[in-house]
Amino acid sequence: MNTPTTTPNQLDNPPIPVRVKLAAAWTSFMFLYVYVDIVNFYKPGVVDSILDGMVWRFDVSATLLTIMLATVAIPGLMVVLSIALPARVNRAANLVVGSLYIPYSLFNAAGGTWEWAFFYGISIGIEVLLLAFIIRSAWTWPRASVISVAPAADLREDARR
Repeated sequence: MNTPTTTPNQLDNPPIPVRVKLAAAWTSFMFLYVYVDIVNFYKPGVVDSILDGMVWRFDVSATLLTIMLATVAIPGLMVVLSIALPARVNRAANLVVGSLYIPYSLFNAAGGTWEWAFFYGISIGIEVLLLAFIIRSAWTWPRASVISVAPAADLREDARR
């Protein structure tokens, strides 16, 4: 007795909901964002400057650290909000936050030297690509299709036939 077997010639590729794509993109953005900051500590003089109370050209203060926390917390919250918010608000939030973080990411190159251009180019480049993916995914969010429902009288008439 032969048992029929089916060998698929293509991998299954089910559609991924927009909310999941957005949450995954924000998660990737956050990992990159944090790791770039951690790897940046290995640049000569960065840790010494922080220990001396300076970050870039700013004095370490409660205000500076609060601003830095907010800039990291917003994309972190977008992971959850991309899943939890209603579609219309979700789309708008992703368009606005994604658009605001592109210039913010580009600002990270300010004050950089040519010696570190490749490091900043790769990190900022990937961040901007992820943000562009977020904006595109939110912009092209599929609209709900309108389903035509027949009036109850038409349904009763069809049932009699």
